[in-house]
Amino acid sequence: MITQPEMSPPATDELTILYRDDQLVVIDKPAGLLVHRTVLDRHETRFAVQLLRDQIGQPVSPVHRLDRGTSGVLVFALDRQTARTLSDAFAAQQVSKRYLAVVRGWPDEHGRIDHALKRQPDAAEWVDPRAENLPQAACTHWRRLASTELPLPNDRYPTSRYALLELTPESGRRHQIRRHLKHIAHPIIGDATYGKGPHNRAFAAHTGCARLLLHCLEMAFAHPLSGAPLQIAAPLSGPFAALMQTLGWQAALESAQACEYHPAINTVVS
Repeated sequence: MITQPEMSPPATDELTILYRDDQLVVIDKPAGLLVHRTVLDRHETRFAVQLLRDQIGQPVSPVHRLDRGTSGVLVFALDRQTARTLSDAFAAQQVSKRYLAVVRGWPDEHGRIDHALKRQPDAAEWVDPRAENLPQAACTHWRRLASTELPLPNDRYPTSRYALLELTPESGRRHQIRRHLKHIAHPIIGDATYGKGPHNRAFAAHTGCARLLLHCLEMAFAHPLSGAPLQIAAPLSGPFAALMQTLGWQAALESAQACEYHPAINTVVS
């Protein structure tokens, strides 16, 4: 096991490397940093691909996505064969992933969202307009780690409820966790696309944490060359970690970071 220790990325260009060998390198991506250049963000000049390439002095290829606002484990290949092998492993759902998120409301203690999602291509990806965009199977497990209630007005109520969730997606559709949590009416705090702007702003003003509260805590997969199991974790840091203290969730966080979670499947939400 290899374990190591914001909507704006840090000022430094030095990325935290969690694991590195001759085939791959894994970083802890900060919130607010794009993985690579996109058509929709032409004004941006800093990208994880460019920063990591300059930091280690060789080309790198990301083998999966993390949204700009999401922090945590991000895997890069250092050669074409490794890129192909790891990309195939992600596509075949042979990579285990754990995320942490703060959501609105109090979901059940555990459950599974089994809700198909239509494909969302990247801005730079060409899609034949004649192709039929049918929903693709998508499944996400959750476990509620902690909950709280804050004095933030919510429609007819004087307070708002929040929960810390541990999430394990089986599939890897674009924005899957964010779309699934919106689907069950528990959007992630700080999500400008699938949440509510006024509530996000009120939460940020009250807590001092203004970012998408989604973090890729851990990934586990077979090494592309040796086949040996790799389990790589990126503990929470920065404003997200400080928020855990503010909300009294530090013990729940430490428990989640200390162990591997196997999802329960008792509750299913379609």
